[in-house]
Amino acid sequence: MRHLTPTQAWELIQRQPDALFVDVRMEIESLYVGRPPGVENIPWYEYPDLTPDAAGFAAAVAREAGDKARTVVLICRSGKRTVDAGLALEAAGFTDVVNVLHGFEGELDEHFHRSTLSGWRAEGLPWEQM
Repeated sequence: MRHLTPTQAWELIQRQPDALFVDVRMEIESLYVGRPPGVENIPWYEYPDLTPDAAGFAAAVAREAGDKARTVVLICRSGKRTVDAGLALEAAGFTDVVNVLHGFEGELDEHFHRSTLSGWRAEGLPWEQM
């Protein structure tokens, strides 16, 4: 698994438009907090269980990707869920998995706020909110 900053991941997606960009957050997070444009939402876990299903997740990504050699770029809130999700994809045979470091919202600052120190939004990359 490769680990790229949000800016590096955005540049990769621009250079490689056939890459599958996956938001692993719960759908409600993706819709209400915001998400990068063009991202597919395939949750690592969902409410109310909040329990990952690695095999189910890998199967859903495989259906969307069509080919396990396709580059899959993963983003979540802070870059932690994507590590586990990426390891599950690699265990399922995916060969080019990218983790977006610090995720969409990044690390907490001294005031316990996100999107100020790191992450997709802090780096000023394109995003949308429903």
